[in-house]
Amino acid sequence: MPRSQKTTTTEITMAEDPNQTQTNESETETDSVCQCLENFTDCDLYKVTIFFQDRLEQAIEEAGMGVSLVLTYEEHFTGQEHQASGEKKVSELADSGEKAESSKLLFNLVMEKGAEARRAMWKSFVKMRQGVPKLSKILEEIEQQGPNMAHYITITEETSDIPNYLTDAQEQHKKMLCQQTGMLQLNTILLKEKIKISQLDARYAELTIISPVRHRKLVEHELLARGRDHEEWRELHLRRELEKIRADQLFRSCFSQDVSLVPAAHGNVVQLNSGCSTVVSGVPGIGKTTLIQKIVYDWATGKTYPDFQFVFSFKFRDLNAMNCTATLKDLILMFYPYLEKVVEELWRNPASLLFIFDGLDEFKDSITFPDAQTGTVPQSICMDPECRGEISDIVISLIQKKLLPGCSVLLTTRPTELQLLEKAEISVWAEILGFVGEERKEYFNKFFEDQTVAAAVFKHVEENEILYTMCYNPSYCYILGLSLGPFFTQSDRKQQQVPKTITQLYSYYIYNILKNHGREIESPRDVLLKLGEMAFTGVAEKKIVFRNEDLIKCDLQPSQFLSGFMLEISESNGSIQSVVYTFPHLTIQEFVAALAQFLTPAPGDIGKLLREAHSDKDGRFEIFLRFVAGLSSPQAARPLEEFLGPFLHQTTCRVIDWVKEKVEGQIGNTESETGKRNLLNTFHYLFESQNKTLAQNTVGSMERLQFGDSNSQKALFLSPIDCAVLSHAIELCHTIKQLDLRNCSIQYEGLQRLKPSLQKCHVLRLEGNNLGDSGVELLSVVLKDPKCKIKALGLADNDLSDSCTENLGSALSTNRSLEGLYLGYNKLGYPGVKLLSETLQNSDCEIQKLS
Repeated sequence: MPRSQKTTTTEITMAEDPNQTQTNESETETDSVCQCLENFTDCDLYKVTIFFQDRLEQAIEEAGMGVSLVLTYEEHFTGQEHQASGEKKVSELADSGEKAESSKLLFNLVMEKGAEARRAMWKSFVKMRQGVPKLSKILEEIEQQGPNMAHYITITEETSDIPNYLTDAQEQHKKMLCQQTGMLQLNTILLKEKIKISQLDARYAELTIISPVRHRKLVEHELLARGRDHEEWRELHLRRELEKIRADQLFRSCFSQDVSLVPAAHGNVVQLNSGCSTVVSGVPGIGKTTLIQKIVYDWATGKTYPDFQFVFSFKFRDLNAMNCTATLKDLILMFYPYLEKVVEELWRNPASLLFIFDGLDEFKDSITFPDAQTGTVPQSICMDPECRGEISDIVISLIQKKLLPGCSVLLTTRPTELQLLEKAEISVWAEILGFVGEERKEYFNKFFEDQTVAAAVFKHVEENEILYTMCYNPSYCYILGLSLGPFFTQSDRKQQQVPKTITQLYSYYIYNILKNHGREIESPRDVLLKLGEMAFTGVAEKKIVFRNEDLIKCDLQPSQFLSGFMLEISESNGSIQSVVYTFPHLTIQEFVAALAQFLTPAPGDIGKLLREAHSDKDGRFEIFLRFVAGLSSPQAARPLEEFLGPFLHQTTCRVIDWVKEKVEGQIGNTESETGKRNLLNTFHYLFESQNKTLAQNTVGSMERLQFGDSNSQKALFLSPIDCAVLSHAIELCHTIKQLDLRNCSIQYEGLQRLKPSLQKCHVLRLEGNNLGDSGVELLSVVLKDPKCKIKALGLADNDLSDSCTENLGSALSTNRSLEGLYLGYNKLGYPGVKLLSETLQNSDCEIQKLS
């Protein structure tokens, strides 16, 4: 439109001055914590600062450049120091999105400046505490403990002195633990050798752990729930409601929910009042057991937890074999018999003992804690190490501080069993999120000895949104490494297409097993058919552990070939030894169950089976159905048919018809959240099938897609993997008149996955997605595309600041399609609006309305 006719409507809401709205209560808190900080000597304040370093760096990251600006204003930094330190710049790192690196650099600058700068930094924290939850929490802890905080830190950092009569026993104990935990055993079921042993330190990749644990309903399949919850955490993490915690901090009081520091009976020594009970949760394959192995190994080698004189680690899976009552003394001597002469001496100092119990979800006995409200005590309590009781009684008594009060306890469990611990006296709750960011790359670098191969595999994974999203879970990384490695190491595989869907990936996983073990049995097709039938029954009944009777029902017998697919776990019941079987991961069980549908000579009514599985409300068949759809693809079927023979054509055709029926039935039926979820699932089926003709025939004419809503409760949460699948569907459409993703929490990572298809949309609604300035930078690239068809773009409520307007203005100056831009409920101030206004006045853009 002609410049003279341009109209721009700008709505600006200026934030109130926080200093004018502070309550008397907050002023009192500020005065109190300031006085507490003033009372610290320079030496004490240094100790406190170092003690909180990790958390302070996270808080500085949240506070942005505020701390640096305050220090510059108070002349502790010069303007040049605010901008640069050597070759790295604090502000440039922050602006480029590397806020964690920026906060570390700023923290180090302050520490180098000395005591006066440290005091100024703490004063700036006090001023910012109301808007930064992490700062507020740290300051509350300091305020509560007062001068005792510095004394406590000194005590906890000192090594616990061990009596002379226990020195030899401790040395022997550490030596044995080093031997038990120093090597990492990997079940390389894809290779000819069953077990691969590596040094723990060489293979261990750091995991991200948060505190406290998130509360959620695991109604859906654990894989799906974990993926979505992982992204939900990212949203919470941006608001800094959760804190990262290192493995050597699991017993720190600062992460405690219910433990206070109190003066001891003599002197001013400060200590935990009666030990610490910590729970670490995480989904299958996330690394709980390996984390425990690393903790025990690091203690035994003197790297962590020097205040514990003895650490005892038990697996609930092993404790299941004890089909009798026992004492704590019996328990220790069963696994550590060499301590028989000194075990009774250990009771003298309970605070020096750590008991670890791994895998509560695998425990066969029930765990019931006393109800504080009703006063009921449903299980027996053991008050003495010589007291005999059930294993569950001993565990409960240790956690409840009835047995050896003062000792510490660490439990691991899947999230599904957390409700068992709701009434327990747990001090610290933590959750393993798995790999975040560069931790994924670290895993592959340690997985492959050849770093060229590691880089090639990771590059392929990183470029494939579906595979990359799986990589938060170490067990998925393991499967990816084993399955993708041969494509970059074996000459006969380098010419083949590398897997890009989950179905294709798992097809090559099974292909490798068949290649290495297929000649060990006459008819691998028959065995896999029977194995798949058993796997399907397990999926239907939520069963992952199988016994001999389960094998007999399916006419299966233990064999070397069968052991290529399933792990054998020995169990002991008194004098009787038995073996149970489990797939390496639930998703492998689901894949084998799906594979069986294509191997049966008499498929029956496969359509009926698919409809019944799809109608199940708890999502247990969701991944199974994705694999079924994926196996209808020639790319996924071809490698398996080399060993199993051709898939049943009749089944393949019926699966394709079913997918078509589901897509056509769901398009347009997105008013309810269930309807939105069902449509998204059908897009997953389409993606896995890689059937371009089917996809174009079903979604090609689709013009409107609605997964969002003005009510965030009715919007569908979309993870990055969902966004990648959605983008794939949109790219197959001729045109999209409207894509509604309001309040879908896609954030920057989800927007990255959607980017290839966004230019096809006429109306793009992205309100309430916390995209941030980096999201606008990405959208600006889309707007500059000459093929861009976006006419209306909704970016309200996305935490945008003035920093984004330069990129946005640059895009608007070249874009010729956009007519409406909606930016309300963001943090745009006068400078940003002024820049946008100047852009609109000095360019030939088509903007008709700017909100």
